[in-house]
Amino acid sequence: MSGCELTSSDRPTSDAATVSTDFKRQIEGYGLTTAEILYRMPDHPALLQAFLWQQYDRAPDYPLLRGFLDWWRREIEGVLHSVRVGHKALIGPADFQPVRAQFLLN
Repeated sequence: MSGCELTSSDRPTSDAATVSTDFKRQIEGYGLTTAEILYRMPDHPALLQAFLWQQYDRAPDYPLLRGFLDWWRREIEGVLHSVRVGHKALIGPADFQPVRAQFLLN
């Protein structure tokens, strides 16, 4: 066997189990969502504390973020002050720009 041959264990497989869950979610329309959550400290309500939450979620409904915030309201004593959301779809249509000039080289 030469050094450049692949054994059966080295060959890529087409098994769907090798595809990451994050990649599957991106194909389904999920994007990276970051939420900056400001909440009031339970013992000192005049003070605000920041919490960052990051997960793959679907815009514009954000079902996972809404579920997390519902859980927060039920389980955490810190009262929510505000939530600022940023979202980036990591997989999307490619940018396309037509060629406006052509240069020929000899």
